[in-house]
Amino acid sequence: MTSRAVLVVEDESVILLDIEHSLEEAGFEVVTSYRGEDAISVFDDDPERVLALVTDIRLGDGTDGWAVARHLRNVNPTVPVIYMSVDGAVDWPSLGVPNSLMIEKPFVMQQIITGLAILLNEVHQV
Repeated sequence: MTSRAVLVVEDESVILLDIEHSLEEAGFEVVTSYRGEDAISVFDDDPERVLALVTDIRLGDGTDGWAVARHLRNVNPTVPVIYMSVDGAVDWPSLGVPNSLMIEKPFVMQQIITGLAILLNEVHQV
């Protein structure tokens, strides 16, 4: 049986490594991607492996974080989603998937960890 992991999508390597390290220290297994297209491929290869998604909204050229989350939710309607953005919070009500969280940059890692815990608890209570 494959262990379940949090899929983290962030195009800035320093932020990606910081999130990965913090989540691993909190006990999560983590799979990372710098690009939206790659994150979708990782998910499509083994959808059951992805426990939750933490994604930046703006990922450079190509697929953005909004599209990554919608893709995952089309396959798994209950996968927890946390968005991260400097300026995308205003678009969250219209572009974000339901029952997700928006964390504005800059943030402290505990916000991500707490957000994941809250969303994962909600999924398991349904």
